[in-house]
Amino acid sequence: MSLYVTELRRLAKRRLTRLLLVLLVLGLAGVATAFTLSSHKLSPEVVAAAQAESDAQYRQALKDWERTVADCDAAKARGENTEERFGPNCGRDWQPQPEMFDPKWNLPYQFDFRSEFPLFIAVFAGALALFAFIAGASFVGAEWSTGGMMNLLLWRPKRLAVLGTKLAALLTTVLGVSVVLGAFWTLAFWLTGRYRGTTEKVTAGVWQSLGLDGLRAVGLILAVGAVAFALASLGRHTAMALGAAVAVFAISEIGIRIAVGVLSVPFGERYVLSTYAQAWFMKQVKLLDYDACQFAKGQCEPAELLLTWQDGALVLGIGAAAALVAGFWAMRRRDIA
Repeated sequence: MSLYVTELRRLAKRRLTRLLLVLLVLGLAGVATAFTLSSHKLSPEVVAAAQAESDAQYRQALKDWERTVADCDAAKARGENTEERFGPNCGRDWQPQPEMFDPKWNLPYQFDFRSEFPLFIAVFAGALALFAFIAGASFVGAEWSTGGMMNLLLWRPKRLAVLGTKLAALLTTVLGVSVVLGAFWTLAFWLTGRYRGTTEKVTAGVWQSLGLDGLRAVGLILAVGAVAFALASLGRHTAMALGAAVAVFAISEIGIRIAVGVLSVPFGERYVLSTYAQAWFMKQVKLLDYDACQFAKGQCEPAELLLTWQDGALVLGIGAAAALVAGFWAMRRRDIA
């Protein structure tokens, strides 16, 4: 039996992997179910009911306004000061108008597949990235901490080939899980839009755009899994990857944000790692520098800096490559015992 097939089976049979997969499926199913139940098809009857409710609200507001004006006129006839209580002209200038009562405000929530599904692709990517990180770190970290890696190297003494095969097995598994669950995720929300929402204006171009969003999401998921794998192998323990993740979050998302804010660094968010993840996934991110404006001189357009998905790919790619190179270098150079 090949080492690759063996590693695939080893990963699939791990209790943590199975538990994570079950929790992932339950979480995604819960989100999809919640939005399916909260969405309502806007049938002609529902639209008519919303229009009737808006008309009723307008008539009630008009009656209240007429009563207020009458009370003001009566108070003015008694010689009372009505301007402070009722405003100038007894509030006649504030007569309610029909356009103030938009029927859309009385409509229930309706899921729009075209405009809202990209957000759910991001939710899916976040959930799968977390799965890939924990599964990748624990897969190789447990091998090191329990001595399984040393036993395996006695059977297959080629260190880099063994580590590379493990990484390939991990990424293949994560890719398979992402594709399968992604297909069900898309189908679930498409059916929600079809039967409990709307799928209007979903053209071939929209599907192509969603497909590219999905590819970028899968790329991010695989990169997260590979980095977690490399860090756990570098530290020979799952905790190494988890500790590094906490450190990066603390430094990038908290420390750097505070530092650039205190120092008033122009476009400070360009030094934050999550900005490049956002640029990669959302195609581009526009950063604004309001400190460049002098509002005392009038209206000012803030300076802009545009980060594209290419910038995100470069930064995230360099980070992932550095982690993998360090992990494989340590595998080759260090004592295994």
